[in-house]
Amino acid sequence: MDAPARPWPPPLGAYAEERELFRLLQNMLEELLIHKPDDPIQYMINHLKQNNDDAPRICVLGPPASGKTTVAMWLCKHLDAVRISRETLLFKEILALTKEAKAYKERKQEIPNALWANLIQERLSNVDCMKQGWILEGFPENQEQAWMLQSSGIIPRHVVVLYAADTVLIERNSGKRLDPFTEEVYHTTFGWPSDPLVQQRLVKPEDLSEQKMSNKLLEYHRNFPAVFQIYQKVLKSINADQPSMDVLSQVLTYVQTRHRSAAPFTPRILFCGPPGSGKSLQAALIAQKYGVVNICCGQLLKEAVADKTKLGELAKPYIDNGYPVPDNLVMKILAERLNALDCMTNGWVLYGFPRDIEQGEELQKSHIIPNRIETSSSEEEQLIIKLVFFFNLPYECIMERLSQRRIDPVTGERYHTTFRPAPTPEIQARLRQNPRDTEENIEKRVETYYRNAKELEDFYEDAFHVNADQDPHVVFEFIESSIIKPLPCKKLKSL
Repeated sequence: MDAPARPWPPPLGAYAEERELFRLLQNMLEELLIHKPDDPIQYMINHLKQNNDDAPRICVLGPPASGKTTVAMWLCKHLDAVRISRETLLFKEILALTKEAKAYKERKQEIPNALWANLIQERLSNVDCMKQGWILEGFPENQEQAWMLQSSGIIPRHVVVLYAADTVLIERNSGKRLDPFTEEVYHTTFGWPSDPLVQQRLVKPEDLSEQKMSNKLLEYHRNFPAVFQIYQKVLKSINADQPSMDVLSQVLTYVQTRHRSAAPFTPRILFCGPPGSGKSLQAALIAQKYGVVNICCGQLLKEAVADKTKLGELAKPYIDNGYPVPDNLVMKILAERLNALDCMTNGWVLYGFPRDIEQGEELQKSHIIPNRIETSSSEEEQLIIKLVFFFNLPYECIMERLSQRRIDPVTGERYHTTFRPAPTPEIQARLRQNPRDTEENIEKRVETYYRNAKELEDFYEDAFHVNADQDPHVVFEFIESSIIKPLPCKKLKSL
């Protein structure tokens, strides 16, 4: 019989996850399948040297007068990306195909879709677009253009589609004015510049008649459904009929999210909080729904003693005499359990450890690191998001939850004098209180937690904070959403 497959040692798994090796290999494979180079090895060497896989690749689409230019220019300023539009390709770039495209323009003929796609591909192959990323404005407009971009290997990560009622767009269009120097778009009613010099040089764009605008909108509505079908998984529609800063804020929020990765993901979740805050209940709910291993550190130590393992025998005198088990011994027992096959393949949720910053540092040294670490392309710009949750609960609630807990010594059933009283007087009469749940002992445990909590919160500075004074299902929904929500792509400048 073949030996069972063993997972990678923890340091290797942590390294692969931190450096996002799966995503890197996935991107490399996509590039090879799209471009089909004769020499794949040399192509990938060049790709890794030149490309920045974290650089933005964004299309800003929408009907005429929806604000595409304003949004694209604003994004370029915030992301330090390169803006590409029909105008920039024809009048600001010196490309091999520019002359041919201008010839169509001079003859007042429509530039073929294939020529536009080749122009864009040529521009995007420049180093600045590879390193800084790009914002493609107003293209593609129809299904054929979208297919041509895809066949050229131009695949946006985010597609922003602006929309508004046709009546609003027609009104906007009639008052639109353009600054020929900066290409900024203004409006006679909604966005008139305060600088008199800018006011004087504003010009009316071409084709401002209401009939021409109506024809353009009709064409847009006829073509857009096919474009939507192609990009629907990476597309977000944003209402352009609202204050410009609200539009820009929604656009920024969307483009800084990363779409869900296909990389294998084994959750490693850490719950910290005072006694009675609901860590054990939430851990059980997470474990039940997602199949991760539920590990309580205190229970793990008792199991090691009961199983009479070597480490358990060393921990037994401390537990029997009511002393805390030394950190180094706890770490050995914990590391042995978390590195077991079920934890390595299914993931885990841990509570009861660490209780202070020293224990947190020991976890990190042992490569027991909660998911997940997200780094940007810049060494100076790093964002760390970990699946660490701090449960917050007022002292009065802790005391109410714990001091009124009771247990039935016959059945082992747990009750609460307020929230879950015993069903019969007979059961009520035989209930007992755990000595740990006396008010004096609760106060000591809570005091110990809060003495170390601040340093531990600073150590896990990007942890999530949970209001535990809510219905357990509300708390669970918050934890679940924090685990599965998309990650930020990188830190961006604030609005």
